[in-house]
Amino acid sequence: MKPRFLVFFVTFVVVTALYAQSGQSVQWRYIENYKDMAIDQMRRYQIPASITLAQAIVESSAGQSPLAIKAHNHFGIKVGSSWTGPYVVLADDYPNERFRKYQTDDESYEDHSRFLRDNQRYRPLFELKITDYKGWANGLKRCGYATNPNYGAMLIGVIERYNLHQFDTYINGRYRPSTVSVGEESDFYDNHIVYLINDTYMIISISGDTWEEIARETGVSKSKLLKYNERPKKSALSVGDVIYLQKKKTKGDKSLAGVPHVVKPGESMYDIAQHYAIRLKNLYKLNGLPPTYVPEPGDLIWLR
Repeated sequence: MKPRFLVFFVTFVVVTALYAQSGQSVQWRYIENYKDMAIDQMRRYQIPASITLAQAIVESSAGQSPLAIKAHNHFGIKVGSSWTGPYVVLADDYPNERFRKYQTDDESYEDHSRFLRDNQRYRPLFELKITDYKGWANGLKRCGYATNPNYGAMLIGVIERYNLHQFDTYINGRYRPSTVSVGEESDFYDNHIVYLINDTYMIISISGDTWEEIARETGVSKSKLLKYNERPKKSALSVGDVIYLQKKKTKGDKSLAGVPHVVKPGESMYDIAQHYAIRLKNLYKLNGLPPTYVPEPGDLIWLR
């Protein structure tokens, strides 16, 4: 195995494991918190919001990296010859590298947009359509944004996993995902992001949501919503519930092959099934477990 590929392989395994162990909730929360910031940058600088969000998720580990925490730097931008502001020193490709430090997350997003716009080598990207996220992702790699040979594929994977390209069609102050129908006067999709998990569309419930309202707004009947989410007829919704708009899969995404979920305190098999868009009975079957099994913290649950 070549050293360069080995580095990528190890990185891929670590990132995949983090997705598995977090149940992806960190990524969802990051998107919820920063989607409007990315859309604002898109409107002002013509950089796809999906690209901005995907780069931030990859570069900052969804806001959990030391660089994002210590320096509000969400995009891994180094000092460079033009930077006159504060910086922090961290190891990256080499030890003791200098990275730009910002006072707020907004400054990081703004500087990222200007970094791409004002740098001559990224000029060809701005000739692409705002909806061409694949062209932008691969172009960022060709233009030298990152040394990882699979950087473009990583960005595309994040965009498609979380359905981030829905934000690239932001029109007149509202999101218009093409996954489900919605009335012209509804603000439902101003308040709900449609995610794509394991090739299955889902939303996260907020305060005031009911099964009836979600059914009306998405065009998916209440009975189907309850069936897809394996919930009893009189089940009440709670804030933060994962609600699938399609039937879940029989096993996890192929990227999770060989990577188990590590059970956290208080997690149930149902919680895990919802995190990964896997039908509950199939999750038991994948692990050779009886329906009476109750997971303990630290247990390993296989997803494929």
